[in-house]
Amino acid sequence: MVSPIGIFDSGVGGLSVLRAIRALMPGEDLIYFGDQAHVPYGMRTIDQIRDFSEEITKHLLKQQAKMIVVACNTASAVALKYLRSRFPDVPFVGMEPAVKPAAETTRSRKVGVLATPATFQGELYASVVERFAKNVKLFPETCPGLVTQIEKGELDSQTTNAILNKALEPLLKEGIDTIVLGCTHYPFVIPQIKRIAGSRVRVIDPAPAIARRVSSLLDSNRLRNQSDRIGRMRFITSGDPVGMESALNKLLGINAAVDSIPWITNAEHNETSLLTKNDAISTS
Repeated sequence: MVSPIGIFDSGVGGLSVLRAIRALMPGEDLIYFGDQAHVPYGMRTIDQIRDFSEEITKHLLKQQAKMIVVACNTASAVALKYLRSRFPDVPFVGMEPAVKPAAETTRSRKVGVLATPATFQGELYASVVERFAKNVKLFPETCPGLVTQIEKGELDSQTTNAILNKALEPLLKEGIDTIVLGCTHYPFVIPQIKRIAGSRVRVIDPAPAIARRVSSLLDSNRLRNQSDRIGRMRFITSGDPVGMESALNKLLGINAAVDSIPWITNAEHNETSLLTKNDAISTS
């Protein structure tokens, strides 16, 4: 059996990473889990995000995943280190705000970063800033409501454009010439961002770099699929499968069935579990 690459996000944003992995490595099987029951992660507590991430990782490993891609900046910021400690034998790839390439190429030395509050508060973001942005001024923006709009597939609606205008206007007034996308949902509105920001502002999508990192780890761990066939893709949601099927069509232009695996809550023990056909995996 060919083992798949497991990919997860709070919702459909990680599909931007799946798209990049698919383009670079079309022979790899992929399993994508969108935790739409809990989207957005940016408003969740650190403990909640870690619990959700651990539970999803366990499920993907039960599906024989050979690697886990945490295609969510928020989960990477607060749970990636924890996941690596809990699953030391599993290769993980997480999202890191692309501050380094932005700092290396900006001319104005002013860079806008679009991300969730949890990402900005995480150790990973602080580490990236400390290592790569000493001579650059960063302007963070949380874009409230943008993830929800993208989850609904409303990429170019009046509401979505209003959110982007409100977020980008102060950054542009500061003279930024580069925008870092620190949320995997945001690449889906790059055309709208470019329309507002103009051609002089560079927008950095981290997904291609993540795909290259996945490819490198597959080789170093001798995990690459050697088959000549096109890899299969499977999609799972903890929310509404019809909604994700619609998102797959709108965001990726594909038609695919989506499996639904809901969460259940044990109020007596304050536990949340993923309910599968064969078992429920507990997390406290």
